[in-house]
Amino acid sequence: MTGPARHRPGRRRPRARTGLLLGAVLLVAAAGAGCGGRATTHHKPGTTHEQASGPSGTLAGDDGTGHRLRDVPAAGAPQVSLAVRPDSADGWNLQLTVRDFRFTPDSTGGAALPGAGHAHLALDGRKLARLYGPWFHLPAAQVPPGTHTLTVRLYADDHTAWSVAGRPVEATARLTADAGTGPAGTGSANGGGHGHGTGGGTSGTDGGAGTAGTGTAPTPAAPPAGGPGDADRTVTVTVRSGRVSPPPGRIALARGSRIALRVTSDRADTLHVHGYDKELALPAGRPATLVLTLDRTGLFEVETHDSDLVLTQLVVR
Repeated sequence: MTGPARHRPGRRRPRARTGLLLGAVLLVAAAGAGCGGRATTHHKPGTTHEQASGPSGTLAGDDGTGHRLRDVPAAGAPQVSLAVRPDSADGWNLQLTVRDFRFTPDSTGGAALPGAGHAHLALDGRKLARLYGPWFHLPAAQVPPGTHTLTVRLYADDHTAWSVAGRPVEATARLTADAGTGPAGTGSANGGGHGHGTGGGTSGTDGGAGTAGTGTAPTPAAPPAGGPGDADRTVTVTVRSGRVSPPPGRIALARGSRIALRVTSDRADTLHVHGYDKELALPAGRPATLVLTLDRTGLFEVETHDSDLVLTQLVVR
């Protein structure tokens, strides 16, 4: 009569060892999958544009527009130059050439990652738009007659300004507009800020799929044609004590559709849709609605001006 087989000393158990190894591999894979394959960089819902806990650079000072400086060594620091060309139909076409930098519209509002972020465009020190790619069309209607200075400045995803030795990374160009005739000439790019040289620029986005919409200067929104009932989608947002409800997320919409943004804030503020540059006054404690036709594709943030809160992001395809 033969009893149960016993494991002889010195002999391995292949199946058991294989099972343990497979289990370890699965645990490692599960941990990676739990992170979604990439780091989560977005700030907590409803928070302001405060600097996140990014590992790059040192926070020091202010860039003069309410954003902290994120100072990095000159070696490997982001660089930018600006070229301005008249558009054959209207206004000017702006091209940003960047080096050691990539546009990251999909992680705006997240932690400051090295060499990543977006740009701000200003005319004579007044902010016109946020840029998520190297090309931007500036309509002639947004530039008064005379000679002006255009400035592009690079920012990290957490809205801190990249800087070297305390000076923001930026470039400037001169632009002249004649009354009634639109562009009168082009501005020549120069390495403003800390004076880094230009990198090799190409058309399209640099290192990402960011898009730069053809914006207009922020102006109070005119009463839209129709009302919320004419919109394809209505988004209702409440701001109370610095918190946004529901928490901000991304809304995917088709180009040509209409959206109604209905916002109630507990304090007087201004609603701003970046890229479309539409604004709406928000009276304290009373709902206000902006109806917008989405005729441009890209990623557009909806935020408040005074409290600097991101309310939602519109992804238009």
